[in-house]
Amino acid sequence: MLFGLDGIEVGIIIVFLTLFAGILSGFPVAFAISGSAVISFAVIAALDSSGLLIHAAVDTSSADYATLIAEGVRPDAISVFRYPDLPRYENVLFPNGWEQALDRNIGFMVNRMNERVLAGQSIETLLAVVMFVMMGIVLERSRIADELLTTMAKVFGPLPGGLAVSIVIVGAFLAASTGIVGATVVTMGLLALPTMLKNGYSPELSTGVIAASGTLGQIIPPSIVIVLLGTLAGDLYSAAQEDRAQLVGCSDALTYLGEPAVVSVGTLFQAALLPGIMLAVLYAGYAFIFAMINPSKAPPVQFETGASKEIITRNESFTWFLAVPVGIIGLAIGMGQANLIGNQSVIVDSFTDAGQTASLRTRVSESCQAAMIELHGEDVWNTAVAEQAAIDEAGGVTEARALSDEERSALVLERVEAAAPIGTGIGITAMLMGLMLAIARGVAPSADHRLLIVGVVGIGLLLLADILFISPLTTPGFTTVIILIPLAVAFIGLKRATAFLASNEILRVVFPPLVLIVAVLGSILGGITNPTPAAALGAGGAILLATYRKRKDQGLSGKMVLWTAGAIVLMLIVGTNFDMRLGQEVVLFENKLAYLVAFASFLFAMFGLVWSCWVLISGGVLAPVVRETAKVTSMVFTILIGSQLLNLVLISFGGEHYIQQFLRSFDNEWQVFLLVMLVLFVLGFVLDFLEIIYIVIPIVGPVIYGGTFDPKWVTIMIAVNLQTSFLTPPFGFALFYLRGVAPKTITTGQIYKGVLPFIGIQVFGLLLLAFFPAVVTIVPNLLN
Repeated sequence: MLFGLDGIEVGIIIVFLTLFAGILSGFPVAFAISGSAVISFAVIAALDSSGLLIHAAVDTSSADYATLIAEGVRPDAISVFRYPDLPRYENVLFPNGWEQALDRNIGFMVNRMNERVLAGQSIETLLAVVMFVMMGIVLERSRIADELLTTMAKVFGPLPGGLAVSIVIVGAFLAASTGIVGATVVTMGLLALPTMLKNGYSPELSTGVIAASGTLGQIIPPSIVIVLLGTLAGDLYSAAQEDRAQLVGCSDALTYLGEPAVVSVGTLFQAALLPGIMLAVLYAGYAFIFAMINPSKAPPVQFETGASKEIITRNESFTWFLAVPVGIIGLAIGMGQANLIGNQSVIVDSFTDAGQTASLRTRVSESCQAAMIELHGEDVWNTAVAEQAAIDEAGGVTEARALSDEERSALVLERVEAAAPIGTGIGITAMLMGLMLAIARGVAPSADHRLLIVGVVGIGLLLLADILFISPLTTPGFTTVIILIPLAVAFIGLKRATAFLASNEILRVVFPPLVLIVAVLGSILGGITNPTPAAALGAGGAILLATYRKRKDQGLSGKMVLWTAGAIVLMLIVGTNFDMRLGQEVVLFENKLAYLVAFASFLFAMFGLVWSCWVLISGGVLAPVVRETAKVTSMVFTILIGSQLLNLVLISFGGEHYIQQFLRSFDNEWQVFLLVMLVLFVLGFVLDFLEIIYIVIPIVGPVIYGGTFDPKWVTIMIAVNLQTSFLTPPFGFALFYLRGVAPKTITTGQIYKGVLPFIGIQVFGLLLLAFFPAVVTIVPNLLN
């Protein structure tokens, strides 16, 4: 054996040394990965052909091996790591020659490209990467970060460490709206770093907080890392749990687990929300504590706040920005709990509900039964057995049947009687209008508020009209006519409130991107749609925001953008509340009219988007955005292709299986997971997150996703760990981005020293997630 190592071990070392050499060579990473795959395979094939690479495999024909099988040991659990004394036989890595391995690799490569890049199930999700990237670049080019940094510095600057806290807030805001780490770090480095240094902030704190806050885009949704990692996690978890179920004697994962082995990108977005906010809070907390301990290195800074004549007292701020909004939201939630606000739908199924099945499948083999009892517990199994017995005694599961007209009418009447007096849509609309009026009252305390009172009256009339005149059986057309007058009254106050809000600098800067974030994330987290349509909505919204900014910079009107946004909202509202199916035998006139309104809104919205693109093209904005989007997405897909090729090289000589055997040789699942996390942390020193996701995760994924850990928790732990790859010296990309824009007076050592506390915070955050997994799982569990 070469160097006394097994041939497969030498092959694995050659692959990774070639990969590191290719990345450090200076060639573009996307091509260096593919090149390292070709070169490493050639080197391994040459050494194997020379007889220098010998693999000592377990002799499956030996008596000792047969004894282990007779004792009930599974074949997949038998390896040279767990049973090193088993007889072995020596053979070359490619028994049938490297030519056959190369031919098989090419065939596998074509199939994998078809499955994972061109036409597989994950391609739709990968399309979200393109649109999220475009959304981020458009917002970055529209100078949203400039205004956010300036505004937040004015708000938090007077506090100890206020500038550092404002950087964290802006970083989290940009993470939720752009998710582009490089752009965020560069922008904040150019704008905030000189200001922080000028006002006496230490170089270490300044560079550390900028680099760390810029990496929040790795974890806070919509995160490119979560999208890419999620597409792999879903496949790995499903396949690993199927293998796990069959190994214990069950027919499939659904039988063994009692639930489908599925994890989606949308669910991972839900799971990443709290961990991302937690990291931002930890960053801000560290900056504040640092300033309290070292006031000379993070002093308060007072900025000019403009020529606003409004003086808002502390009591007014507490009343109108906190107490009243919280009261409005609490009142809405309370009315929902009391069934005063709720769903008024009277739609019933055409068939009866099928009978409830047992909580677990109980007609399984003895080995599967033992495994399910071990997994779920004796009590859960006994409950399922009792449920199945009751079902059998009743004659089996009741099958669904068609309902008669009388039964359907009775069910409709039951729903009418149980319906809440105020519909969910009108209730939410009233709540949002109330919040808008309350905040406007606080923004302009000395102004004339009579029109705001008119708006409050309009909200009251809207709710009263819903209670008195609108029932669950009222048609959408008649409902629209009834609420037009209250809405018109409320609009008088809302128009005045809009003017007040627009005069406030903070709201004027924060509100537009905040609406876009809520629209994109809300549609995903609420389960309304999946990430790909939400990403398309985000890209379109970013184009509209950039167009509005461009028109304002040119001294021109942005009303066309506002009308386009209004047309989109109108189209969604009409499409949600009216029946757009014109192919039915009987179509009500109001539905035909609603279809025409929705179609006209769609045409106008398309015209507005095309017009916005033309404004950005003529302004020299859209062309570089499209080029940059093409560069980033082509890099992602090229790395995906190259990493698949590198994985196939590992598979060809058994390297992937060898690594998985080593990980499965540990009896403790936590030991395996901690080892994998440690390896990922170390690889983050030299590899970017893309290489780690596409090269390392497919190798270790079948092991860490094939255990008892929650796949959402596993994925978010990996994502937070990968976030360190942008922070960790000496190859952290965030450090390179910041080094490129930092003044020459800032040394590389100061940047490295500045990020060390934030790397510690990352590790602390990982420990928190490890000891309190509910931080990851609570949001998906509540929403789903």
